[in-house]
Amino acid sequence: MRKLQRALKCFVTACTLLTLSVYAQEDKNLGNPESTHQVGTIPVALSVYKSPTCGCCAEWITHVEERHFSAQVHHPRSLAETKSQLGIDAKYRSCHTAVDAQGFVFEGHVPAKLISQFLANPPANALGLSVPGMPAGSPGMEMANTFTPYPVLLLMKDGSAQIYATIKDQAQQY
Repeated sequence: MRKLQRALKCFVTACTLLTLSVYAQEDKNLGNPESTHQVGTIPVALSVYKSPTCGCCAEWITHVEERHFSAQVHHPRSLAETKSQLGIDAKYRSCHTAVDAQGFVFEGHVPAKLISQFLANPPANALGLSVPGMPAGSPGMEMANTFTPYPVLLLMKDGSAQIYATIKDQAQQY
C-alpha cells in the first residue's frame, strides 16, 4: 500500500512540475500583475481513478477542470483495490477517486470549491474529503431541477470521518 502511495505521489508531483514548467514557458511574465497567468491560478494536478464507462465521473472531471484543476485519468483493473490501497473505507466510497500531489484523496462528487478550501489549509492527520454515494445534483450528477442535500466528509488517516461541510442547495457547491 505504501509503495503505491509513494509511486502515486511521485507521478502526481512529476505532472505538477511539468504543468508548472509549461505555464512558466508560456508566460515569461509570471508574477507580473498584468500577466494572464498569476501565481495561484496554475491548475492543481489531480490523478483521477475511475471506470472507463462512467459518465458522471467525466462530468465531475469537467467540473474540476473548469475550476483550476487538471485531471490525469486512470482506469485501474480493480477500482475497489485502488481505493483500499489509498485508505478509503468502503462506507465512504463513490464512483471515482482523485489524488493530489501531496497524496490527499477526494472521493466521489466533492465540489471543486471544497477541494480548494481543503488544500489551502489541510487539517492535521487528514486523508482527504469524501462524498459517499452519488447524490443527485452534486457536481457531475446534475439532473435538471433535482437536488438532494448531502454531507462532505473529512476522512482521517486513522479511518475515522467527520462532517467537513453540508451542502444544502445546489448553488452552495459553486
